[in-house]
Amino acid sequence: SEIIRDYFLNFYARNSDVTIELKTNSVDVHSVDHSCDWRVTLAYTGELTMTGGRIARAIARYLGDADHYAVTYGDGLTDADLGGELDYHLSHGKIGTVLGINPPSRFGEFRMKGSELVEFVEKPDLHSAWINGGYFFFHRSFDRYLSSAEDCVLEREPLSKLAREGQLAVFQHRRFWACMDTQRDHEYLTNLWESGNAPWARTSDR
Repeated sequence: SEIIRDYFLNFYARNSDVTIELKTNSVDVHSVDHSCDWRVTLAYTGELTMTGGRIARAIARYLGDADHYAVTYGDGLTDADLGGELDYHLSHGKIGTVLGINPPSRFGEFRMKGSELVEFVEKPDLHSAWINGGYFFFHRSFDRYLSSAEDCVLEREPLSKLAREGQLAVFQHRRFWACMDTQRDHEYLTNLWESGNAPWARTSDR
């Protein structure tokens, strides 16, 4: 999180020319890119706080009167239509929506008849397996499923209870999705970016 905080705190120094007056500690920003009209809040929710506790603490301070909000982990990349997921979330009347993804296996598979190998499939899609893609939309009433305690894990009781009550919908996505958990993931995603073939990037981002 410190890398993300540092990026936004030094956004203009990273993305435009600046003049710094050391005597007065003033900074003039040149050639500002006004296409970035984001409003970013950097909320400290505790170094040891788990995912559910972080959300509970952040929305208690900053949600205001908004009826819905989005959540993601920050280590996943996708070309999913998040606007479409939001529209779906607003249409079904349930408290939560999660992006469901159908990932390829990391390993090749044997298809066998008895002891005879009849087909080798390199890293097939797990057609029957849908997993949490890490992009959520929630109605503000989800706060009653959360706790601000450090040990509140989003993926355990909060989402499990929401699912048991029939209040969690899945927005299915079958195209690109990847997470960055390992050095291998880092190298793969970096190569996609540097080659100009990053599916998650808009043309204006490249």
